[in-house]
Amino acid sequence: MTALFEHSPWIEERADALPSSGDRHADLMAVLHAATAEEQLALIRAHPELAGKAAIDRTLTDASAAEQASAGLDRLSQAEFDRFHTLNAAYRARFDFPFIICVRLTDKAGILAAMERRLGNEREAEIATALEQIGEIVRLRLEDAK
Repeated sequence: MTALFEHSPWIEERADALPSSGDRHADLMAVLHAATAEEQLALIRAHPELAGKAAIDRTLTDASAAEQASAGLDRLSQAEFDRFHTLNAAYRARFDFPFIICVRLTDKAGILAAMERRLGNEREAEIATALEQIGEIVRLRLEDAK
């Protein structure tokens, strides 16, 4: 089975150790929201940059590779690739973690627009947005596992 959270099995392990509410997604999100700020930031940092080094090196997890491909990020023109690279660098410089969005719910243009827009956010708002987007990614991965 595909890991639901990027390189962060501790969330599923903690959820498994608690009584189930009957809603796996809610149980996982409860663990995520109860985690320390440091744990949440480590989870965010465990995600790859969109169209970044891991995609080029083909070291993405299978789930991330499929998700990025679904948004066309594996078929970028040089200009698009350069734009992603520039925005990824600006985003990481501003927030010290990668930009996260549920790519399966948008497309290249939507991702680029969100990157540009979210660069204006405050760090705490961006952490909250990243966690919300991770929740959407996990929701879709759970649906795929059914």
